[in-house]
Amino acid sequence: MDPDEDLLARSAREPTAFEPLVARHSQALHGYLVRRAPAAADDLLSEVWLQAYAHRKTFDAERGSARGWLFGVAGNVLSRHRQAVARAAAREQRQHPDATTADPWQAVDQRLDAASVGPELREKLAELPENERELLLLVAWEQLTPAEAAAAVGVPAGTARSRLHRARTRLRDGLSRTTRTTLTGDFA
Repeated sequence: MDPDEDLLARSAREPTAFEPLVARHSQALHGYLVRRAPAAADDLLSEVWLQAYAHRKTFDAERGSARGWLFGVAGNVLSRHRQAVARAAAREQRQHPDATTADPWQAVDQRLDAASVGPELREKLAELPENERELLLLVAWEQLTPAEAAAAVGVPAGTARSRLHRARTRLRDGLSRTTRTTLTGDFA
């Protein structure tokens, strides 16, 4: 059994067994959250650990790795946060109809290493279906394996690989030749 999976299983009986998981995975989970919700990442990370600890007994090693499960918890926390932000924005819009909303991708643009291709990449990522985009970003940004990403979004590994292939193909085919030659790794 993987050491993380063992710790997660043991933490159901020995709560202190959960502590090494926090130390081992906080940085990666924080990076995941920073890239998606920069202003709220610290608070969201705290919520991820609270939720993971509260639901640690639901972890099933048969369904995937502990790391994938933790990213799944993070994805659920992020989803609830986005829904809350959207509800708050809708309330604000109803109360102040002339207010404008900020572009959430602006923060992503500021963090792209390849700033010159940021706008085109952002546009093409936004055109991908949400389920494909999330898998692609989990693999490319968070460096999860396709199986771990599958566990994080709650789909079978084969489905994840198929969606990941489609996302990469759509992204590659949609980008200009200049952008494709500028990018490396999972996007090119």
